[in-house]
Amino acid sequence: MKIVQKDHYKLVSSEETSFDDFLKNFEQEYENLKDSHIVLEISSENNFTEQNILLFLKYADIQRENGMSFVVIKKGVEVDNFPENFNIVPTLIEAEDVIEMEDIQRDLGF
Repeated sequence: MKIVQKDHYKLVSSEETSFDDFLKNFEQEYENLKDSHIVLEISSENNFTEQNILLFLKYADIQRENGMSFVVIKKGVEVDNFPENFNIVPTLIEAEDVIEMEDIQRDLGF
């Protein structure tokens, strides 16, 4: 797993080929990530299933409760198969847009 500090968020990339390894590493690092917006980039080379990705929903809920964003980048998934409150987008630019929009909504009290 690779973590890069960006201007307004932390970019977490999956380098592991095993989903279990990636999830384990993410869970161990989450304490260091939780005070920032998180963008989780899952490579198209990883064969993570939609069910695997849904395991990150609990972290998205925690982040939302703490006033932070959680966005997953994964190309080639059917967004309609995920809950509406789970941010999953195909590109980094869209992930940054989601964070910006959620920051505006929080500033406005939504």
